[in-house]
Amino acid sequence: MNFLEFAVWGSYLVCLGNYLGSAGLGSDIAWFYSVQGIVSIFMPAIMGVIADKYIQPQKLLGFCHFLAAIFMLGAWHYGCAHPTLEFLPFFTLYTLSVAFFMPTIALANTVAFSLLKQRGMDTVKDFPPIRVLGTVGFIAAMWFVNCFYMADGTVGFSLTNPEGAGADPRFQFSVNQLCVSAMLSVILFIYCMMLPTCPCAAKGVQNKGWRAALGLDAFRLFKTKQMALFFLFSMLLGVSLQITNGFAAPFITGFKALPEYMDSFGANNATLLTSLSQISEALCILLIPFFLKRFGIKRVMIIAMAAWVLRFGFFGVGNPGSGVWLFILSMIVYGVAFDFFNVSGALFVEQETAPDIKASAQGLFMLMTNGIGATFGTLAAGAVVNHFCSWQEVGGALYLLDIPETGGWSAAWMIFAAYALCVLVLFSLLFKYKHKPERITLEEVAPASGDPEALVDL
Repeated sequence: MNFLEFAVWGSYLVCLGNYLGSAGLGSDIAWFYSVQGIVSIFMPAIMGVIADKYIQPQKLLGFCHFLAAIFMLGAWHYGCAHPTLEFLPFFTLYTLSVAFFMPTIALANTVAFSLLKQRGMDTVKDFPPIRVLGTVGFIAAMWFVNCFYMADGTVGFSLTNPEGAGADPRFQFSVNQLCVSAMLSVILFIYCMMLPTCPCAAKGVQNKGWRAALGLDAFRLFKTKQMALFFLFSMLLGVSLQITNGFAAPFITGFKALPEYMDSFGANNATLLTSLSQISEALCILLIPFFLKRFGIKRVMIIAMAAWVLRFGFFGVGNPGSGVWLFILSMIVYGVAFDFFNVSGALFVEQETAPDIKASAQGLFMLMTNGIGATFGTLAAGAVVNHFCSWQEVGGALYLLDIPETGGWSAAWMIFAAYALCVLVLFSLLFKYKHKPERITLEEVAPASGDPEALVDL
């Protein structure tokens, strides 16, 4: 389930900007990424309520993917018929697809936690290795669209433009990446119909008032100062989530317009290079149980925020040539930046909320991060990028390049790094959470030992 869930997203999330630029909507990239945040403001919460009260979560997960696939196929068909896109019709179809996909991230967590608990397993210990498969799926989809192409009746895989020059037919630059995403959603829809039953959490909700019926009970978490601050800083850090997803690929691909980098591996395979971020993510997920149990949510979140500072900073000073090692470092720290925030945050919400609002609380976490935070962050990032860079035609292809008198990409990345640093400092000072490392108790050990002296030594 996790493999397919994130493969659907990985098919287009990182490389959509390259396609939009080539199809004439390069200046609107921020809107396509921010709309993921806009729909996340309300759709995950709505679907969380439905999963809590009315429809089994695993079936609702499947229905959402089916509808997402229908609208994504519509966007793909429109893109095939219109090489130069009109914003409104394409954006509408894309938005409808994303509106049904975004809730599935929280729903997938709900399904996983429910099934693990049914089997008496520890979510903090056993969920991260399962979640790794989601990252593997994301990587697999990225590699596929990076290399696969269809041109002049031929299909194949290539690490360079198979046409030699001009427009690149590989899926990372074409509308076909959306078709890949839709097909994977259909497969996951079928699979979800075969998953074990995850019962709705709350029965008889009709007798609990309109607040419960609408899922607004999850907002009672804001009455606790600790949880209120947690959600507030989740929103502020969520500002960073979509910046590199939207602009890393156009940034790296833009180096193809410069003679000294045009034949470099990185400039020709931005999606593949960026996939190192997801490989790092897969490895870092396995560290979460250790870090979360040993250091607690506050320190783990601080580590994530510091990693975001480095993520943006390394982009600001690197290049695909002699500075490619800085790009690689940026990809490595992304695993810490993303996982230590998103996965640890979801586990923290799972542990700190009552059973009857767990799905709604996960939806609220999505609202604050991928919703409000990512929406404002992506729109602001788009304004910054459009100020420092512009789409320019070089050799028959469009690239997002520096506007020299403004400082270009380097200035933009450093602005993003400075923002992440400010959030880190404020979180360190304001969020109070006393972590209690897990300890073995006498009650846990006593049944396994009949030696009183051994207990005293312990």
